[in-house]
Amino acid sequence: MKLNNIKDNTGANQERKRIGRGIGSGTGKTSGKGHKGQKARSGVAIKGFEGGQMPIHRRLPKRGFKNINRVPNVELNIEKIEKLIDAKVIDPQKVINHKILMETGLVKSENSKIKLLGKGELKNKINIEVTSSSSAAKEIVEKMGGSVLIVNNKKSVDQKAE
Repeated sequence: MKLNNIKDNTGANQERKRIGRGIGSGTGKTSGKGHKGQKARSGVAIKGFEGGQMPIHRRLPKRGFKNINRVPNVELNIEKIEKLIDAKVIDPQKVINHKILMETGLVKSENSKIKLLGKGELKNKINIEVTSSSSAAKEIVEKMGGSVLIVNNKKSVDQKAE
């Protein structure tokens, strides 16, 4: 095989339809646009137009809203923390706070609230600072000799670290 022998498969390229080139072409005269009217002309803006009747998208009521002040909540299970400790991403000797959880990627936003949940088992003693905690999670952590400190928000965690 040589470069000068290479060619496309049959039917791979389709020739462009030349419109407005005489009646014999099949797309002459009106160029396949029919006769007159708004759709035959350029700049058609007819999608939402219903002939003067109130369009359906304006007849129907608006529903809901997007709260711009929403604070995202992150649910954090004990099993996730244990996996990160086993993978040596988190040091169980240090206090696990918002800053450390952001570095690991479990928490995305600086102002998000973290709730500790009790799914999974804990093999290490940990000290953790969260916004809220379930009673089961608190019990599991305290059974291992650790502590769960409830802090109001991320800013108070940073002030304690300094």
